[in-house]
Amino acid sequence: MRIGTIVKAEPFPEAHKPAYKLIIDFGPLGLKRSSAQITDRYDFKALAGRRVAAVVNFPPKQIGPLMSEVLVLGALTDDGVALLNVDDGAENGARIA
Repeated sequence: MRIGTIVKAEPFPEAHKPAYKLIIDFGPLGLKRSSAQITDRYDFKALAGRRVAAVVNFPPKQIGPLMSEVLVLGALTDDGVALLNVDDGAENGARIA
């Protein structure tokens, strides 16, 4: 698991369930794509710059036309997935202990 920063988020209308397409900067690991079902709690316009935790060592998974390379982590709540927060000081690509 690693720390990254969302650099771009956009709607993903081709997904079977409501989702966003994310591009996340993981520093030395580069930019990675992900599909995230977080539309209930987040507006895609507000996601750029947000720090996230993600699993980076799962095999890529084809989701419609998108090859998702990482799994963004969040907690299941009654009103959707709440992304995990990352404090300042952790650099992109940092391992999660």
